[in-house]
Amino acid sequence: MKVVHWAILMMTLLGTSVFAAEETKTAAFNAEEAIKTLRGETDLLWLVVASVLVFFMQAGFAYVETGFSRKKNAVNILMKNISDFLVGSLGYWLIGFSLMFGPHLLVGFGFGSPFMFEKLLEGADGKPIAFNYGFLFFQMVFAGTAATIVSGAMAERTKFISYVFFSLVCSAIIYPLFGSMVWSNLLDTNNTGWLAKMGFIDFAGSTVVHSLGGWMGLAGTIALGPRIGKFGSRHEVKPILGHNMSMSVLGMFILWFGWFGFNPGSTAVVKDGTFAIIAITTNLAACAGGVTAIVTSWLLFKRPDVSMVVNGILGGLVAITAGCNNVDAKGAVAIGAVAGILVVYCVLLLDWLKIDDPVGAVSVHGFCGAWGTIAIGLFANPKFGGGPTGILYGGDAGQLGVQALGAGVAFAWAFPISFLVFMFMKWMPFIGLRVPESEEIEGLDIIEHGIEAYPEET
Repeated sequence: MKVVHWAILMMTLLGTSVFAAEETKTAAFNAEEAIKTLRGETDLLWLVVASVLVFFMQAGFAYVETGFSRKKNAVNILMKNISDFLVGSLGYWLIGFSLMFGPHLLVGFGFGSPFMFEKLLEGADGKPIAFNYGFLFFQMVFAGTAATIVSGAMAERTKFISYVFFSLVCSAIIYPLFGSMVWSNLLDTNNTGWLAKMGFIDFAGSTVVHSLGGWMGLAGTIALGPRIGKFGSRHEVKPILGHNMSMSVLGMFILWFGWFGFNPGSTAVVKDGTFAIIAITTNLAACAGGVTAIVTSWLLFKRPDVSMVVNGILGGLVAITAGCNNVDAKGAVAIGAVAGILVVYCVLLLDWLKIDDPVGAVSVHGFCGAWGTIAIGLFANPKFGGGPTGILYGGDAGQLGVQALGAGVAFAWAFPISFLVFMFMKWMPFIGLRVPESEEIEGLDIIEHGIEAYPEET
């Protein structure tokens, strides 16, 4: 009997040990799952917070553009900045998101299938994927940024309905079709556009968002023609000053603030803390752009021009957006410094060409976006972002060529297609593009919206 008792006791102890081991194993497994879940939810929270920061940039654009315009058109500018995000978000959700991230219709080229947004947001079981919804939100506010750039270049003489229509076309078709060539693999790594396959780098959108918006704005302002009184009979330039520089400066600071969601948020994850490095390169480029814009305007105009400084800071931010993850602090300062100089001279160039851009949108977003994209081929440091090596760090000219190609393709796509859309509206008598001369002289606020921004001054 004692033998039996001992056998039972040993089996009990052995069973208890096995159960304890299994319980420990299960506890360890649950801990790993909990950590994984926490990381995923933290990444999603960061993505949504960054999206909100980028969304707030709409207020910055509205203030910069309104301040740079005359007070008789203030309401019109505000309405356009509101409306382009309204229709742009709906168009991007319904069509643009699918074109940008859906399966490619042209294999390897990057034109996705439309009307697939539900499939992209749901798993195989039909349940919504929370991260994909956060990703849609992030991309949606990016699309809104591209559309709203156009409004500044076309300010003070564009029909409201025509601008709203173009914003829809931009967000639903023009922006996502180019974006699919560069970013389509962000949602599905097997779905890579041809520019991305070539190694083209545009981390947060100097070209995909900003240059594209700048070139669309250039097409619009050429199709419209200059504002009444901008150029004299002898082709001299007559400055048309904005009505509120305080508003423009505040708008610039709002945009600067939002850019810390735009660039660092493009990591989409908190892991490794790369967003902190990107925040520094972003900030340094903005500061360098502002300083060189002050110096350049001071040398050229014998005084520091606040409008040029505002655009110099924004130009630095635009330029660093492409390479913020791939350059070090020195490279960021160099890129921003060149952008601050470039902004001033590009504004003067457009005036010389008799192209009327009231807020400098083409100079800030078009030219500085292209410069920042190409600059990756010069300043890319392989220690940052694990990317290519720029020429100044011992690399060859291959990456420089790829970057220049991508910037050129953006112009070749955005400018002609936008110009055709604008000219179509201009030629259609029931649509039209430009307001009548009498309305432009009186101001768009009263005729188009029936309200003034400053009625007590009337």
